[in-house]
Amino acid sequence: MASSGTSIINNIASGLSNTYAYLASLYPQDGVTFKNISEARNDSTNYLTLNQSFASYLQNNFKSFDKDGDGKISADEMNKFAGTIARAGVSRDELSQLAASGAYSTEMVSKIIENFDDIDTNHDGRITSAEISAYTYSCNKQEKIDEENYRKATGTSIFYSEDSSTDVSEYSILSYRYKNFKS
Repeated sequence: MASSGTSIINNIASGLSNTYAYLASLYPQDGVTFKNISEARNDSTNYLTLNQSFASYLQNNFKSFDKDGDGKISADEMNKFAGTIARAGVSRDELSQLAASGAYSTEMVSKIIENFDDIDTNHDGRITSAEISAYTYSCNKQEKIDEENYRKATGTSIFYSEDSSTDVSEYSILSYRYKNFKS
């Protein structure tokens, strides 16, 4: 989870930018229109080169990308949006939409969404790579503490026999939260 979770933010920003760049190369006017995206998604010659998930996201959120309302997503509008994602992270809704469009593993994204409020430490409604990384580190650290406490308890107690379970997946009722976040 750590590497894939923390890199998801950068992957979203670059995936959207790359998809936009590809669409702009197909339609070299001063921006990409809703119609351009629809045509490209339906053109079977683009099957191997157009990222359908990101194209779907652009199409479904066209109005939020087209800030000036001119019916086109300009390179400047796309760069600003990608910069915002890279700098400020993604919202729960953005992440959910990208998962629904097939851009990311549903399991990974659902784990992030499930823990979204805990990950979003500054409570701005967006999560950044740094917040995901810090949360993952905290979970891993707590898991190591729990494992060490388990080892101390089972290694020194006279109440456990030699054949007592050493399966650390059962060592703490509270540790489920940390174990469930890891992938």
